[in-house]
Amino acid sequence: MTTRGTVAVLFGGRSSEHEVSCTTAGGVLGAIDRDRWDVLAVGIGRDGSWTVQSDNPAEWALSDGQMRHVEPTERRVLLPAVAGDRQWSVETGGTVTPLALVDVAFPVLHGPWGEDGTIQGALELLDVRYVGAGVLASAVGMDKQFMKAAFRAAGLPVAPDVVLGPGETAESRRAQIEALGLPVFVKPARAGSSMGISRVESWDELDAALADAVKHDPKVLIESAIVGREIETAVLGARDGVRTSPPGEIVTGGDHDFYDFEAKYFDAGAVRLDCPAQIPVADASRIRDLAARAFAAVSAEGIARVDVFYAEDGTITVNEINTMPGFTPTSMYPRMWASAGLTYPDLVDELLQAALHRPLGLR
Repeated sequence: MTTRGTVAVLFGGRSSEHEVSCTTAGGVLGAIDRDRWDVLAVGIGRDGSWTVQSDNPAEWALSDGQMRHVEPTERRVLLPAVAGDRQWSVETGGTVTPLALVDVAFPVLHGPWGEDGTIQGALELLDVRYVGAGVLASAVGMDKQFMKAAFRAAGLPVAPDVVLGPGETAESRRAQIEALGLPVFVKPARAGSSMGISRVESWDELDAALADAVKHDPKVLIESAIVGREIETAVLGARDGVRTSPPGEIVTGGDHDFYDFEAKYFDAGAVRLDCPAQIPVADASRIRDLAARAFAAVSAEGIARVDVFYAEDGTITVNEINTMPGFTPTSMYPRMWASAGLTYPDLVDELLQAALHRPLGLR
């Protein structure tokens, strides 16, 4: 790109991961090269409103153990009415004025109504280029039931599970659930950031775990617990093709039995990332291959993190793909790339350049 472009960073949103998205936005806003890009910060409130927000990274960073959230302003963002029109406008007090000619959007939304293909679909309708996975990959990656179906179809190893649809009770599937054996993990099917996930050691704990999960999603996944180390791989779909980082390992301590929400965002001292993970070279290569295959299985683009379990005997089980992983400078995805020599600002630029040069429409 020989001239300055404009990137619209979209964050916040209507999901329970609203604050996580705002924290991610703080990292991305701070990493964008302001000598090459003009930046438009668009906050999506919990009410669904799109308003112009501060593009100062410090205002969105995690501070004193607190996450920020979007307070809608009077400056309401208006998207183009015609596909291919790059002009976004702003309405203030009933007056509409031009806001920016947007070249590419960077949606750092987590969870439903953002990471699940909905925002991606809106941008596709308007012929707006954007960072990250498309509609299909975003939707499949968000829904653990269909994500695992895609993985199984591609021959990837996954854990056994039972899915309870909206309104379906555990009693109706009791035999199948108990056949999974203990312990199990109970997860909202379409949520992230480890929200609503519980480890169940006794069947007496199941109802409480289900009640916690349905706070985030009426569809719930009950999954066999896999004994093994948690290994992650960052996948980057750049202009020169798909690359994988050296695998990293999440090591939790303190009061955390697994890598839960508190450990991710509020108890950094209880979490350690070893990258590269201390595993045999051949097994690291297998994990990277599985990560690339998982990326391809859902037709992902741009950015994804693939998590696996690595057992003592070398068995590898794919846990999930995250098509918009946590992306603050201290998040695992950029830290794994940093260990491979790709800095956070350079990573952001690679993602923007890949999005800018990606064809519009069907591809």
